[in-house]
Amino acid sequence: MDQQTLNSLKPGQRAVIKALHAQGLERRRLMDLGLLPGTVVMAELVSPLGDPTAYLVRGTLVALRQEQSRRIAIEPVLEEER
Repeated sequence: MDQQTLNSLKPGQRAVIKALHAQGLERRRLMDLGLLPGTVVMAELVSPLGDPTAYLVRGTLVALRQEQSRRIAIEPVLEEER
């Protein structure tokens, strides 16, 4: 996977989800949380130990571990695109 993934976002940065590279129940859980292609997400908080990270998704904070966020391909939103 050469695409940038969700775990690369720093707090305050936004991105658009491009694809989910998860399968089975994990994919279903991510989709149930609103993490769908085309959705804008923003990294909000990183735990003191660096894992998990809270992301703002459709008005709700969702905490994901690094291994989960690595399976979500994104396209960063540039400041002027906001």
